[in-house]
Amino acid sequence: MPGNTFGQLFRVTTAGESHGPGYVAIVDGCPPGMALSVDDLTPDLQRRRPGQSSVTTQRKEDDAPEILSGVFEGKTTGTPIAILVRNQDQRSRDYSDIKDKYRPGHADYTFDAKYGFRDYRGGGRSSARETAVRVAAGAVAKKLLRLRHNIQILGYVKQIGDVIADVPSPEKVTLEHVESNIVRCPDPRKAQAMIDLIEQVRKQQDSIGGIAELVAVNVPAGWGEPVFDKLKADLGKALFSLPAVMGVEYGVGFACATLRGTQNNDIFTRGEHVSAGGPPSITTATNRHGGMLGGMSSGMPIVLRCAIKPTSSLSQPQPTVTTAGESTTITTKGRHDPCLLPRFVPMGEAMLALVLADHMLRQAAIS
Repeated sequence: MPGNTFGQLFRVTTAGESHGPGYVAIVDGCPPGMALSVDDLTPDLQRRRPGQSSVTTQRKEDDAPEILSGVFEGKTTGTPIAILVRNQDQRSRDYSDIKDKYRPGHADYTFDAKYGFRDYRGGGRSSARETAVRVAAGAVAKKLLRLRHNIQILGYVKQIGDVIADVPSPEKVTLEHVESNIVRCPDPRKAQAMIDLIEQVRKQQDSIGGIAELVAVNVPAGWGEPVFDKLKADLGKALFSLPAVMGVEYGVGFACATLRGTQNNDIFTRGEHVSAGGPPSITTATNRHGGMLGGMSSGMPIVLRCAIKPTSSLSQPQPTVTTAGESTTITTKGRHDPCLLPRFVPMGEAMLALVLADHMLRQAAIS
């Protein structure tokens, strides 16, 4: 089966290409009775849209969502929610030169290898523009999680190139901190250094990668499955499904390789009572496990990081080959981000929300 659907009980199917009329997401499994309008979807779409600052692509897209079904009199009906985001600022002529050339770092060759045919205009189905409707679907999941469990999901830029932000308490970062600058870094001093670096590589007709950190707080303990559908496994699949993601880690991540067990284990402690006379809550003194143990949520903040590669499309010549295997050069004429990180943040948040919404419903089904 083609992999265009994600999730089990909270399912999202997307369709569309970057230079077609637009993109559609079908959100299936959202419970009835939740107030929902385009106003719930717009904020995150505006954070993802192109042309929002000097460090993003200057393609102009309003990314105004349209809800086509699944909502009546301002509330979800329990039936599939269809969301449309139209394309407005395509320049297909910018891609005519790559019709018979393979762009380094892109899916051009692998599309031809799989299908024997490809939509060369902006990458077609593999374009990051597809994430617009994922972000819209993620906004639905975010609202559901917030209403049911007061779960708050937030991402931010942790690193660009060799500039690393100082974020000692990820669970305390606020949306105001993140949105206080165009690079979406909660460390103001490092944010300016990141902006300077992006501007530098842009002038060099180059690009730069980095790391985004994603945090979810108030996730109840026990979500996820103990074997194949571990929460961390589904999150890994979700985040790796996003374009340009080269690595995903949670908690201390790869730093665990240098630790001993006594250094890595988080010690369980007694928390505050849930209610007067009720059983005590259990927590851990530290959160090196990133909020997940044995594939299930522990009740501590879920903390993940995604390594994002530099933008593959460059406005300087790169060597490549044609579809016939002949050596040539290619220069990408389209409008592209010199750094993907600022616009990646809402994409990562969306996929984290979709996974948590799915596991919330799965947990409710056995409770």
